[in-house]
Amino acid sequence: MRHPLAERFDGATQILAELDARIPDTRDHLAETRATVDAYHPKRLQLVVAEIVDETTTTKTFRMQGLDQAVLPPFLAGQYVNVFVAGTSRPYAISSSPTQRGHYDLTVRRVPGGRISNLLIDTVVVGQVLTTTGPMGTFHHNPLFHGNDVVFLAGGSGVAPAMSMLREIADLGLDRSLHLIYGSRHASDVIFHAELDALAAAQPGIRVDHVIAEPDADWAGATGFLTADTIATLAGELDGRMVYVCGPQALYPYALDQLTALGHPRKRIRFEANGAPSDPTAQPHWPTGVDPTEEVAVTVRGTSFRTPRNRPLLDALEDNGIRPEAACRSGECSLCRVRIVKGEVHTAEEAKMRLSDARFGYTHSCVAYPISDVELEL
Repeated sequence: MRHPLAERFDGATQILAELDARIPDTRDHLAETRATVDAYHPKRLQLVVAEIVDETTTTKTFRMQGLDQAVLPPFLAGQYVNVFVAGTSRPYAISSSPTQRGHYDLTVRRVPGGRISNLLIDTVVVGQVLTTTGPMGTFHHNPLFHGNDVVFLAGGSGVAPAMSMLREIADLGLDRSLHLIYGSRHASDVIFHAELDALAAAQPGIRVDHVIAEPDADWAGATGFLTADTIATLAGELDGRMVYVCGPQALYPYALDQLTALGHPRKRIRFEANGAPSDPTAQPHWPTGVDPTEEVAVTVRGTSFRTPRNRPLLDALEDNGIRPEAACRSGECSLCRVRIVKGEVHTAEEAKMRLSDARFGYTHSCVAYPISDVELEL
């Protein structure tokens, strides 16, 4: 419908004629937009194991290729995919470079009592198809806020996101300095040992220091733990540099204490999310006198089951065949949010809760523990 004043403007006749001659746009823009979103940010991927590399006696890298696609969705170095297996899921950082779009490398280390990591290492074979999410996570470099001179403290398989960052620097020739300080129990436990040393030798912006807790007699490098003295000796004055930390859970409070002792500000430290707390009762706001092993009732959609207080709600739900959307399992991504209709829940300090969550009774089920009988809304 034309505006009644349209024809009064200079050149209106020509413009209106051109508009009339145009071929109508009948494309389904919503469908095209959805297809683009799905291509770059898919909720699920079917990936086939193309290769398995034994990195150490306890660690394997699974090279995953698309089952139906030659080019996988892009990702930022430091991000992860969530792997679904055995009725649950676990996040694993991508260790390959973002420049390699034909595969994701997932580096998995055997963990004592680790249900999924050990299952992957012991049972997955070349040719097997696994379901994952698309890449996600916020543990990646942002030059605007993090600068181009960073330090990375890693332990165990926490070197995986660092490896992705280092490979990207080398592949793209980035003007970025990354100093990796990597702690391991034995020299034989160091993942990517040869490649890390080669990258450091070839790239002027890359420095790698290994710190071995229980060294052999011929070890000539740094020894012990990632103490404040060790960090200061290897990295010098941190001088406000961004420090990334990734490794086993015990590393996080320890690294924070050591960095704080050096006077490093908390806002210049980034921790990768790494699972629910191993002992929620050790947190300051765990209710006094509450037995963590005592069972309580959980009711969802009219169905009730019992679970110990120290079992995360997400795990308890999965134990009983209820599988909410989940990814980080560390309280960060919020995909596993549930609403507490009735009862009391302890939410761990790791949860990145929004103010609206607290106001309307939501919690992140991966780091929430039922204190009393509870009713949940998914």
